[in-house]
Amino acid sequence: MARSALTITAATFTATAALLLTACGGGGDDSSSEDIKGADTGAGSSSPSASASAAADRPDLSLPTDLKVDFDAPQPSEDRHAAALDNAKNYILALNHGITAQDPEDPAYQFYSLGNATEYARQQIQAWVEDEWTATGTDSYYKTRTDDVSDSGGVLVRMCRDQSEFFGKNVKTDKVKYTQGSLNDYQEFRLLMKPPQGSQEIWKVLQIEVQGRVKECRR
Repeated sequence: MARSALTITAATFTATAALLLTACGGGGDDSSSEDIKGADTGAGSSSPSASASAAADRPDLSLPTDLKVDFDAPQPSEDRHAAALDNAKNYILALNHGITAQDPEDPAYQFYSLGNATEYARQQIQAWVEDEWTATGTDSYYKTRTDDVSDSGGVLVRMCRDQSEFFGKNVKTDKVKYTQGSLNDYQEFRLLMKPPQGSQEIWKVLQIEVQGRVKECRR
């Protein structure tokens, strides 16, 4: 995994906890295989031209060739859950984009987040930049599940993370810090997705909680 000081570990933004308690099942999908790379745009659009216009307005999520973010995340059957999951994946891609771009104010994560989720991404990227590290290897996400959040219209996206092949690389020397795999590599992400409102046309991450050393996520 990447340097322990820089990895996304431990629960954050505990305000999420109360919202997690109100999540109810109904749109979940679970999986444990690999190799669905990147994030699809699963939300429906009214026409091809509308889809092209929306894509043109979105920020760059490209990554260096030595870094892959892999999602094993089958699309939920319910459209709103599929759209929420897509942009949860985009937020994670954006976080990695900000790290490799070495830009704590990168517009990508800001586009896909609000509130505490925005601040979380900014702080994570800032930590990498200050310690002169970027990311390399493979960052893997799987065992996804989506649940409705009662009384808010939101969707809670959960996914496991395996960072055993995800490493830090010094931006000045290009030296990679390889580490031995351990339970520390396995985490669970919980992302509270806020539905589109007003001029906001996409689902965005409002809160994020990350639990470390999750045995159930081990592969």
